[in-house]
Amino acid sequence: MARPLLLLLLLLLLLLLTFLLLAAAAPQRPCGPAGLSRNTVLGRPGANITLTCQDEGPANVTVTWRREERGPAARGGHSQQLPDGNALLLRRLRHEDSGRYVCSGGGRPLRSLQLLVEEPPEPPRVSCYRRSHDKDVLCEWPLRAQPSPGTRAMLWVKRRFAAEDAAAQRCRYFARTRKFVCRVKVPPGAEDTKPLVVSTCVTNGAGAAAGEDRIITLSGVLKPDPPINVTVTPLEMSPQRLRVTWSYPRSWDPRFYWLRFQIRYRPEPAQTFTEVEQGTRTWLDIRDAWRGTRHLVQVRAQEEFGHGTWSEWSREASGTPWTDPGDVTSEMGPFSSQFPMEDGTYWVTLPPELFGRDGGAAVEASASAAPPYAVLAAGGSLGLGIALLVAIVVRYRQMWGRGDPKAEGEGQHVLVPLAPPSAPPLSDTPLLPPPAPPALHVTNLDYFFSRE
Repeated sequence: MARPLLLLLLLLLLLLLTFLLLAAAAPQRPCGPAGLSRNTVLGRPGANITLTCQDEGPANVTVTWRREERGPAARGGHSQQLPDGNALLLRRLRHEDSGRYVCSGGGRPLRSLQLLVEEPPEPPRVSCYRRSHDKDVLCEWPLRAQPSPGTRAMLWVKRRFAAEDAAAQRCRYFARTRKFVCRVKVPPGAEDTKPLVVSTCVTNGAGAAAGEDRIITLSGVLKPDPPINVTVTPLEMSPQRLRVTWSYPRSWDPRFYWLRFQIRYRPEPAQTFTEVEQGTRTWLDIRDAWRGTRHLVQVRAQEEFGHGTWSEWSREASGTPWTDPGDVTSEMGPFSSQFPMEDGTYWVTLPPELFGRDGGAAVEASASAAPPYAVLAAGGSLGLGIALLVAIVVRYRQMWGRGDPKAEGEGQHVLVPLAPPSAPPLSDTPLLPPPAPPALHVTNLDYFFSRE
């Protein structure tokens, strides 16, 4: 018996704690329409409305209406005269029709009515972001139509599961962008990962609208501004490369926190972008640009560790790769491109004009012009070689014309005696040996050009 009672008490205690936590998590924010006074009449833009002076019109008395002007006209005591009658019909109301309407009869005022022409406010759909770690949080929401002049917006923020009161922030309307913007002050030393509860409320004379509570963290709402100073420049002697550079947005201080970047680019005829993750560097070389084609480039940024969301894309920057004035194929840009492969190499496609009908390559490599001194050196060496060759041929022809002195002894066989012969007579021994054929010295240039 005691055990079931104990379980019941524990269950009740758990429910009580849950209720307290939920009550503490919900910011204390009053959001309701402002109460209208007894003599205030509400009308909507574009609708018709009838203002009644009295339930029963006075007998034999003409009821007149006038509208008290606002601003400088009201200070001068002027008023707008309206049709007579106990009932005043106003058609197609506008915001400018708001004001005080007074009916009179018999020379004395009978009734004063305040007409308020307003639409009930749109429910806010809030999104929050933070431009950097040292900036406040901005929460905003767009409107489909311009709000009435009496519309007010408030925002409440507090730590989740905390019993402290929610801090209220007044929101400001910007007519140019048609948005309400609220600035949430971040206290010094606040933890980036602690959840915060954000609530909003919009009110005017026609009603009130509360937005859904949003749970955010300071690191989760980081959204940097887009990078600035995006430039695209060609690289000399590189017809398929472009260099892209950019700078940090002014709202982000890179001395303490870095950003990582993403680049997208496309040649102007194409409709789809190529996206590249760059890391933390502020430049990128595009290696597969189309020859002679204008490219459009954009850059966006995110916190270096991936906290928060990407920024919006920067403004488009454009550039065209370097073009060789003497290159005929530079105008065939859309048909020549490079595509990176998985192994780090590039697959190159060439334009169809460079191939013949049989599929063979019809590309003719043009040799670059050599320097003048190289041409002179080569020509001189060639002339000297030809002169040496001619001299050698001429010299040999002269030798062949004289004949060989030993030619007469060819075909004779010398008898070798078995015993050493006796000393020959003195008259048979020649005083000088027979002359030897002249030696040919190729290294001596004077030899070839000497006269006989």
